[in-house]
Amino acid sequence: MSEDLREMLTDAAVREGDVVTGEVTAVDENGVTVALSHGFEGHIAPQELSAVPGTNPTEVTSVGSQITAVVVKVDMESGQVTLSKRRAEQASAWNRMQELLASGEPIEVEIRDVVKGGLVADVGVRAFIPASLVDRRFVENLDEFKGKTLRAKVVEVDPEKNKLILSRRALLEEETEAKAKALMEELKPGDVIEGTVQRLTDFGAFVDIGGADGLVHISELSFSHVNHPSEVVHEGDRVKVRVLRVDPEAGRISLSIKAALPEPWEEHANDYQPGDVVQGVVKRVVDFGAFVELQPGLEGLVHVSQISNEHVAHASDVLQPGQEVTVRVLSVDPERRRISLSMREPGPSRSENTGSNRRRERRPVERQDDSGTGATLGDLFGDLFK
Repeated sequence: MSEDLREMLTDAAVREGDVVTGEVTAVDENGVTVALSHGFEGHIAPQELSAVPGTNPTEVTSVGSQITAVVVKVDMESGQVTLSKRRAEQASAWNRMQELLASGEPIEVEIRDVVKGGLVADVGVRAFIPASLVDRRFVENLDEFKGKTLRAKVVEVDPEKNKLILSRRALLEEETEAKAKALMEELKPGDVIEGTVQRLTDFGAFVDIGGADGLVHISELSFSHVNHPSEVVHEGDRVKVRVLRVDPEAGRISLSIKAALPEPWEEHANDYQPGDVVQGVVKRVVDFGAFVELQPGLEGLVHVSQISNEHVAHASDVLQPGQEVTVRVLSVDPERRRISLSMREPGPSRSENTGSNRRRERRPVERQDDSGTGATLGDLFGDLFK
């Protein structure tokens, strides 16, 4: 090394530990070249560019960009200045993370890598978002987040263990709660709105109505009897619902799909007239008969006496739920919302075709005399009336 170069390095006061800023002049797989003051060049190795191991230099910076780094080593013989962007950011990064943890303020991070169990980002130090804290719901494929910028909250900071945990889920839940609170203040019973089915349970379906989830109880899914919500809706379905109740204190919204539909009696009751023969499905069987669905939510009763021309002791002896039947409309009462149906064949019953109800012929009463010959009452007592 020449004396002139040694003097330049000494005069420039470029020393180990200094934080310097320069312009990026080259970027390749071997690292980044930086033009420093006084005409010196610095070099940043790939592993010193980011807190995330294996980061490609082109993902961090580009030619013409300004970059700040700490001086790691100055080689007086070659004039080479070794720099580290990663070390320059670490100290201030940990301080900033501590501040964000205390304030609860969210941070934007770019996802650099997907590893087993979560996502990795570089915020000056390595930040980790566990899979369970990525979303409010389970995410099957985390690869979809690589390269994306996410907003998250700092939930754990431990510089000694080089541990920084972020949570996107915590931020989403806070935002959801805020939206839900605002929505509950606007919603009123009777409002009809659209929503998306989020999840199903045995007792109903939860529907997202724009920032808050409301419950559609299984009894409010359809005018027809429903055994399980999956018979009517599926996750992801867009549905129209009517607001039944809003309880801001409990954070509950009760919804109804059924109440948002046209009322079956108003829509179809006039479609049926006495004497009409129609098809239906047996929905319920009770002691006194069977309820037959003619339209979703529109049922008529076949009384046990109207099930057959033969005597039927119990409706369940003849009919079962789910059975398709042909019925004849006997009467329609819109005010009481009742339809009487019959499955009996028209015409006389079997008993009317037997001799049991015929008028019997009157025949004279015969008596046997002692001789065994037949004699009428007139023959025996006729002389008494002369």
